[in-house]
Amino acid sequence: QVQLVESGGGLVQAGGSLRLSCAASGSIFSIAAMGWYRQAPGKQRELVAGITSGGSTNYADSVKGRFTISRDNAKNTVYLQMNSLKPEDTAVYYCNGNLKRTVLGGWYVYWGQGTQVTVSS
Repeated sequence: QVQLVESGGGLVQAGGSLRLSCAASGSIFSIAAMGWYRQAPGKQRELVAGITSGGSTNYADSVKGRFTISRDNAKNTVYLQMNSLKPEDTAVYYCNGNLKRTVLGGWYVYWGQGTQVTVSS
């Protein structure tokens, strides 16, 4: 019933920008944190950026200074602004959320289906 849906991926030239969005929907009591991961062929899935509901952020070294994660808690939505894109940023980007469905329930991790980002040289 809980669903994370990514949008905003696509094809862009090196040096360009994209803005990814991820909206969490369904029965949600609280979200502790949301983040963006990516996976390229032949590589492990890696954390790109994460943000807590309170606004604390962390980034992979490879994207610091270029990417910015933000959130709108009222909309249960997280964003990833990607600037100065490089071909090595090409990957499937996945949204992740650590959330609680009810006040008495436990915390669970949910994943979106992913959105393709391709950066041409």
